[in-house]
Amino acid sequence: MWNYTEKVYEHFKNPRNVGEIENPDAVGEVGSIICGDALKLTLRVEKGSEKILDAKFKTFGCASAIASSSALTEMIKGKTLAEAAKITNNEIAEYLGGLPSEKMHCSVMGMEAFEAAIKNYRGGKAEKVIVGIGERVVCKCFSVTEAKILKAIGDNGLKTVDEVTNFTKAGGGCRQCIGEIEKILKDYWARAEHKTFAKMTVVEKVKMVEKVLAEEVNPKLKRDGGWIELVDLEGDKVKVRFLGMCSSCPSSGATLKNVVEKELKEKIDQALIIEAQ
Repeated sequence: MWNYTEKVYEHFKNPRNVGEIENPDAVGEVGSIICGDALKLTLRVEKGSEKILDAKFKTFGCASAIASSSALTEMIKGKTLAEAAKITNNEIAEYLGGLPSEKMHCSVMGMEAFEAAIKNYRGGKAEKVIVGIGERVVCKCFSVTEAKILKAIGDNGLKTVDEVTNFTKAGGGCRQCIGEIEKILKDYWARAEHKTFAKMTVVEKVKMVEKVLAEEVNPKLKRDGGWIELVDLEGDKVKVRFLGMCSSCPSSGATLKNVVEKELKEKIDQALIIEAQ
């Protein structure tokens, strides 16, 4: 039994705006009955101002899917398309007082339907969005693409496979795609860390480099009576100096490559260039 809030129950038992607008200005369809969830959203949009005058939905799914769709229509009515486009799936969940983590994909489905409706209003063909054209399908059980998984990770800060499953359903069937999802997560956050380092201040970058040297590199070097210190940092170029026994060691070049460079690139940024002074 899912632990639903009173507001979820209210929107499930008495959903708002159920139905379909006749001759709508915009249509957005997502999901598939085969996959267990499907939603059709129709909009009446005022010409010129692009204000959403009316919104109706028809859905096939659980209580969370119905409640999320009902909430979405209430949240977007009266707003312009641009204003409504800023609403996130997390805000839909918050509007309902929260959703079980395993049901967050229902709020995501609502936003996907609205995005499809906007695309349709702008001149795109009203097609049901099940699998993106030309996109790689990761989860064949629920037809979830890599693009959808990446968007969910970015929009919601997902860090685990279970979280990806909760938001997209990927991995919730035969689970043969779990390895792929893990790789997508690892690669995404590796890229994100690279961007984060690039946007840091010089002081923040220095602190991060010094932390890796102190915690990962110097404990290894001190076993042989040496250590290393940061001399300078210019963009992606890190300049270091060997001290102690390492300063005169004939193998310092190999140490720089196999220990210092390896740790700094793995822990901070693969784009770093390491030089010894």
